[in-house]
Amino acid sequence: MASQIVVVGGSLGGLRAAEQLRVNGWSGALTVVGAEAHLPYNRPPLSKNVLVSPDISALTAAELVDYPGVALRRRAQVEDVSFVLDTQVASAALSDRSLLTVDGRELAYDGLVIATGLRPRRLPIAGFDRHRHALRTLDDAIALRGQLTPGTAVVVVGGGFIGCEVAASACRLGCQVTVVEPFAAPMLRPLGAELARTVQTFHEDKGVSFRLGRSVSTLAGRASDPATLGAVVLDDGTELEADVLVEAVGSNPNVEWLAGNGLDLSDGVLCDNMMRVEARENVVAVGDVARFPNPRFGSTPRRVEHWCIPADTAHRAATTLIRGLSTAENGDRDPAPFAPLPSFWSDQFDVRIQGFGRTEHADRIEVLEGGFAPGWVSEGVVVGYFRQSTMTGVVIAGGTPAQRLRHKTLLEGVG
Repeated sequence: MASQIVVVGGSLGGLRAAEQLRVNGWSGALTVVGAEAHLPYNRPPLSKNVLVSPDISALTAAELVDYPGVALRRRAQVEDVSFVLDTQVASAALSDRSLLTVDGRELAYDGLVIATGLRPRRLPIAGFDRHRHALRTLDDAIALRGQLTPGTAVVVVGGGFIGCEVAASACRLGCQVTVVEPFAAPMLRPLGAELARTVQTFHEDKGVSFRLGRSVSTLAGRASDPATLGAVVLDDGTELEADVLVEAVGSNPNVEWLAGNGLDLSDGVLCDNMMRVEARENVVAVGDVARFPNPRFGSTPRRVEHWCIPADTAHRAATTLIRGLSTAENGDRDPAPFAPLPSFWSDQFDVRIQGFGRTEHADRIEVLEGGFAPGWVSEGVVVGYFRQSTMTGVVIAGGTPAQRLRHKTLLEGVG
C-alpha cells in the first residue's frame, strides 16, 4: 500500500475525509493542509451565536475553536494526523503527484483529497475596507462582531440565508439593519415566493428593512470624514446610511491551485459519482468544491453548498481512494449509487427554517401542513417542492423537531 495521503483543505470536509480514511483502514501517513490558522471548526454558528452570544463575546479565535457548538468533534483515529495549518497549496502537478505550498514546501502524495471549499464573493467596488465584511471564517465573524454595536447602521447586501442570518443577529444587537437584495424577496430561490415573503414579513416585524429589486451602485464616505464609510448608494440613486457593510453575495470555489492540470474547473472540481476527479488516478474531491452527479436528481453534476455534504462526500471519497490505493482497479467495483439527500437549516431570530432535498428547480410548490396566517412560527408551515409529479424537496419553517424529522424521513423514501 502507498505511504502518503494529503488532504488539501482544513475545514469540515478535510477533517471528515481524514476520519473516514482512518475508518476505512488507511494506516499510512496522512497530512491535512489548511489555509486557516485554526483546527477545523463548525461554521453555522458564525452568523448567529458567535455574533450575538454575550457569553463568548470576549473569547479569542483560539478559544472559540474549542467552545461547545463551535468545536467539531474529532474522532480518536485522527490524533496522529499531521495538520499543517496557516498554509495554502499554491499549485499541484497531478501527473507527478506533487504539491507546492505558498511558503515553498513540496509535498509528495500517493493519494490526494481536494477539500478546499469556497471563499466569499465580494462587490466589485473598491474602498472603505475597514468597514466592509464578508463572513466565511471565525476571524471574519470576530471582526464583524466588534462593529455591531447598538445604533450602528448596517447594510447587508444579499438576502440569502447568510445575509438574513446576519441581519437577524445585527438587529438583535440593536443595530439599524437594511438588506439589499436584487430579487423580489429574500431567499426567493430556495423557498419560493410565498414562504420567502412570509419570512420577510417576519423580519420586518422584528425591525429589519428590505430594499428589494435593487443592487449596489457605489459607496460613499461621510461628509465629515470622506475616508470613512457613510452610505451605500443603490442603482436607483437611493443612499442608505451605512456604518458597516456586510457582503453576502455568494461564493467562489477555491480551485485556482489546480490550474494547468487539464481539469474542468468551471464550477468547482468535476467528479464522477465515486467522487473521483475526472478519472485521475487516486485523486478525489469532497464538500462544496466538488461537482458530482447525484442520481436522486438526475445525471447533471452539481455542487451542493449544504452542511451535510462534506461528511457524505468524505465517506464516499475515502472509500473510493482506499480501494484505489489498495488494488489496481481504482475503485471501479463499488456498485452502489451515491445519492445523498441534501439538507440545510437556518436560524433567524427565534425561528428555524429547515429544508431537505432540492427546492430551486421545482415547477410546483404546495403547502403540505399549516399555513401563512399569524401563528405560523409556533405551529409550523411545511412546503413541498415538486418537479412534475415527483417531490424533490421540502421546507419546514417553525414547527417542532418531530415535524422536521417526519418530513425528512418521508422525502428520503421518495429517493
